[in-house]
Amino acid sequence: MENPSKVQQEEWFRNESYWKCGIFYFNKDDSRMFPPKRYQEVGCTINFANKKSIIGLILLLQAPIFALLF
Repeated sequence: MENPSKVQQEEWFRNESYWKCGIFYFNKDDSRMFPPKRYQEVGCTINFANKKSIIGLILLLQAPIFALLF
């Protein structure tokens, strides 16, 4: 679901089964790579159930390393 409704988003954010250790978002039904954090005024989080999100995180973490090396 690319653009979930506000009702669906609230249901996902309230459901503890989608939050591992209370901070890691893991929802296979949510196709967004970077959904808002549980407390939405803080920013975005990574949907660890989305393979594109994991690849994006790896690339994001590698950028500073390459910047220091080259």
